[in-house]
Amino acid sequence: MTIATDNVTYTVGDAIIIDGVTIAATEGKILGLVGPNGSGKSSLLRLICRLRRAKSGVIRLGGEDLCTMSRGALASRVAIVEQQTSTDTPLTAREVVSLGRTPHRGFLSPWSSEDEQAVEEALERVDMSARAERFWHTLSGGERQRVQLAKALAQRPSELLLDEPTNHLDIQHQLEILSLVSKLGITCIIAMHDLNLAAMFCNSLAVLQNGKVVASGSPEHVLTADLLAQIFRVKAHVERSAVHGRYHIQYLID
Repeated sequence: MTIATDNVTYTVGDAIIIDGVTIAATEGKILGLVGPNGSGKSSLLRLICRLRRAKSGVIRLGGEDLCTMSRGALASRVAIVEQQTSTDTPLTAREVVSLGRTPHRGFLSPWSSEDEQAVEEALERVDMSARAERFWHTLSGGERQRVQLAKALAQRPSELLLDEPTNHLDIQHQLEILSLVSKLGITCIIAMHDLNLAAMFCNSLAVLQNGKVVASGSPEHVLTADLLAQIFRVKAHVERSAVHGRYHIQYLID
């Protein structure tokens, strides 16, 4: 396992946000975090990349306790794509993506051909090469999210965390981005709302509710009609798709 949490708890004041969570992401596979709003998905991702500090428990990266790693070592290995990012600085898309190279460069290191190649490849992967010179504030919400993903890819991480990466994208780009992520061959943990997309692209799922993991395993094991009724408060029929072979949820209304 490249990323694993062991009985991790996180609190804000008296409120328990993450309550004894134990999960493990398999190397080179995608672990999806699903659950209702406020279940702790985003907070868990921030704990894993050390943007927040756990109250108790252990988070391991490749078997090493995250708390013992330097910030530089962690940043050169783990990248995160958050839901929304804003800046008042007049940066182009290319300049934003270039920031992804920061963990790999010394304080006074010159910009290298390797840095340039990483940025160009990342822009091309998310179909933003043609808009690379556009200023950040002129991009649509979906385009900004694709630039943020390109920034993470320019970092060339071995582990990638994504918090609702398709939240502002139309369906075409949702499928394109998730298909791209699924072909990276690196360990990914993705917080998602769309359960059908989670079933299509994730190798395993962890279902969170009120900061606790209430179910985990393969999509076909986790996404049952009973669980959807209990956790998500919806009636649904779940079956394997005859088209793509993954489990598909059909929501029912009275």
